[in-house]
Order: sequence, then C-alpha cells, then structure tokens
Amino acid sequence: MAFKPFDLTGKVALVTGGNGGIGLGIAEGLAQAGADIAIWGTSAQKNDQARAQLEPTGRRILTQVCDVGDEQAVKAAFAETVAKLGRVDGCFANAGVSGRGARAFTDITSEEWHRVLRINLDGVFYTLREAAQQMVKQGTGGALVGTASLAAIEGAARSEHYAATKGGVVSLMRALAVEYARHGIRAHSILPGWIETNMTADAIGNSRFHDNVMPRIPMRRWGTGADFSGIGVYLMSSAAAYHTGDTFVIDGGYALF
Repeated sequence: MAFKPFDLTGKVALVTGGNGGIGLGIAEGLAQAGADIAIWGTSAQKNDQARAQLEPTGRRILTQVCDVGDEQAVKAAFAETVAKLGRVDGCFANAGVSGRGARAFTDITSEEWHRVLRINLDGVFYTLREAAQQMVKQGTGGALVGTASLAAIEGAARSEHYAATKGGVVSLMRALAVEYARHGIRAHSILPGWIETNMTADAIGNSRFHDNVMPRIPMRRWGTGADFSGIGVYLMSSAAAYHTGDTFVIDGGYALF
C-alpha cells in the first residue's frame, strides 16, 4: 500500500523552468504523485515536449511561455495558471541562468551582473510573491521552493554574480519560512550539485572538467533531473507538514568530500 501522505491528488504545482533538467524532473515526480502541473518556460517548443512527456500521467498539464525576469509577465502567467487550474498548492521557482563561463570578478560587467540577477533573483522574487499571495488567499497552506545551488555555500570563484543570486535564494526562503508559517505555508531551498542539464552541458562535456570533478563526487556520476522528483513530492506532501526553512543539498556527496 502506498504511503498516503505522498498522494498529491487534487493539488496543483507550478514549476518555472519546468520544461527540462531539474524542473522537468520535479514536475514529473509531482505529476506521478497525482498533482496537476503548470510549467513556465521561455521556449514554446520545449514546453510542448515537456507536456507530451507528462501527459501519460493522466494529470492536467498547462504550459506557458513566461520570462520570469519580467514582472508583468509573471503576474499575467500566474493569473492564467490560477484561472485554468483553479489554485496553486506548490510553487517551485526553478528557472535560472548560468554565469556564462568563468571570468575574473573584476571582469564581470554591470550588464552581465544584472542579466544573472534578473532571472535568478528577481524572477524568484516575482514568482514567489504571486504564489504566497495566492496561498494565503486559498487558506489551505502550501509549499514555496527555490532552486539555489552549491554556489550558495561554497566559494564560487569567478562566478560571484551567480553565487550571489543563489545565496540570496537561500536567505529568501528562510525568511519566507518564518513569515508564512502562520498560514501553513512552508518554504525551502534545493541546492543541486553537478547535474546534467543544458546549462551544464559544456562543462560536463569537457574531458578536463570531467577528470577533475568526477573523482570528487562520491557517487561517481552526474546527477539527473529525475534525482529531484522525490524531493519535489516530499516538499509538497503532507508528510512535510512540520518541516520548513530547510536547505536540501542534492549533489551525490560532492560538498562532503
């Protein structure tokens, strides 16, 4: 018999950047557990592919083109999500961009700094602000989750702009956990290690990088989007009803070694 608290039937989850990688892994786990899913992404083609992958679960799947760095676009997309799916019980602010390769801190331009902050921090803020408001209105609690990175807790030299955004996400989620606990709303951050995604493809595909990094991963493999399905289900489920303000490191043991 399945563990009943993990049954998400009747729940609705929003996953930004949910059309690939970690986001799609989260979305697939949630759909398999019974949740209806809204996916936001900037590529209509990838959104269509994600919907086709999730539709066999039998859940309602809504895909929307949304640039989370655009405040008005987020407001419009969120309103559409609620109008079409009725509610939002879990919001996974997962959309993000990389720092476009290592560069000295003094070589990071103002434009590059703000490009990364626009999506990785502003986008998380816009998305979770809408979600928190909706969850309070619903009055039935919920889960707010931000995808951060090991860069939030390690010294990410030559990627200070990326690290700053991910450290900001961790602090934001802790603050939300305290502010919204009275409403039954829980908040957490997920810190992935080296995961096979479009964002990391160049690094992981580099033989020198592989030979330097792989020996530092105790599990001796790169992570995949599917490795995040379980944590997504847990965080949205009633099994996590008394668990809030945490940071979940999912990295195959990299940070320990």
